Amino acid sequence: MDEKKPKTELLDELEKGPWPSFVTEIKKATETGPMASDLLGQLELSYHEKRGHWKHGGIVGVLGYGGGVIGRYSDVPEQFPHVAHFHTMRINHPSGWFYTSEALRTLCDIWERHGSGLTNMHGSTGDIVFLGTRTEELEPVFKELTEAGFDLGGSGSAMRTPSCCVGEARCEWACYDTMKLCNDLTQAYQDELHRPSFPYKFKIKCAGCPNDCVAAEARADLSVIGIWKDDIQQDDEAVARYAAEGLDIQKDVCENCPTRCMSWNGTLKINNRECVRCMHCINVMPKALRRGKEKGAALLIGSKAPIVQGALLSSVLVPFVPQEELYDTIKELVSRVWDFWDEYGKNRERVGELIQRVGMANFLDAIGLDPAPEMVSAPRDNPYIYFQKKSENE
Repeated sequence: MDEKKPKTELLDELEKGPWPSFVTEIKKATETGPMASDLLGQLELSYHEKRGHWKHGGIVGVLGYGGGVIGRYSDVPEQFPHVAHFHTMRINHPSGWFYTSEALRTLCDIWERHGSGLTNMHGSTGDIVFLGTRTEELEPVFKELTEAGFDLGGSGSAMRTPSCCVGEARCEWACYDTMKLCNDLTQAYQDELHRPSFPYKFKIKCAGCPNDCVAAEARADLSVIGIWKDDIQQDDEAVARYAAEGLDIQKDVCENCPTRCMSWNGTLKINNRECVRCMHCINVMPKALRRGKEKGAALLIGSKAPIVQGALLSSVLVPFVPQEELYDTIKELVSRVWDFWDEYGKNRERVGELIQRVGMANFLDAIGLDPAPEMVSAPRDNPYIYFQKKSENE
């Protein structure tokens, strides 16, 4: 096999569709170093044999950090020596993923000097992902990254790198400053981020509004979802223009409202007491409806992807926190949650799974929160309630 251009009959099939192909991008990287070429060769071998050829050969990292580097070794190093080590590094991203072109060039230059040059912008947690380097290059990469103002992200049973949407920087719907909150939390939890000490991973994601452009409600142990407390702002003249222009307000707006809190009879009426802030109506008629003026966020807990157990969506924990109180409230709440989780969580058990196991009532009691109606995810299956009579001795 030619070292620079391995035969990739199976991988070549992945370049034939209408979509961009990772195979094409790896082939481009072969021009800057031999690691990408051996990576293609090993991947082609895996496709032929229908088995992976990566192994976890031990813990690797940088001095003083317990996370941020994911060790990866080839189990066929004699065939592909340039990927005998192929460690991944997670790099903490700027809030909202705002970069200057100079910063991006700096990152790419560092990685081409010390690694494969392959990147993933961004991983599911939000980090910049550097794919593939040798053990002896980890410290030099880390040194250059920190000199350029970057740091490693989280990995392992630790606080993972917080992430957020662009929020008030570009979005008119944002109900709080997501980027400031994300940055403040990142700075506050440096020890928890870099030195794993939890039963399992813990993620915080900040979404500026219920549209949730970072999918916090499905992927974060603590989801901070921007909402408003008062009534939706309504412009009746703009509503009438939407109707005149052909929008079927009854079908496309009212009937798609999850709580049926809206009605249309030539005039749009909203029962704001029943509104759950889903924002569907606002998304359909943005010139006529706007979120309320009393802004803040709801704090949700417990979502995760299906790894140990099945997937979970978040549950409401605090229905509303004013935007100016968010940071202090989250700090206090997280400390209570972590204390209980550290004490009673099993190995590799996410917070949501712990709540499933002990019950939401016991969890709320343990962290000192009172139940609220917003925490109810669905009505009772059984509408009947039975009371036991006390015995004569009680």
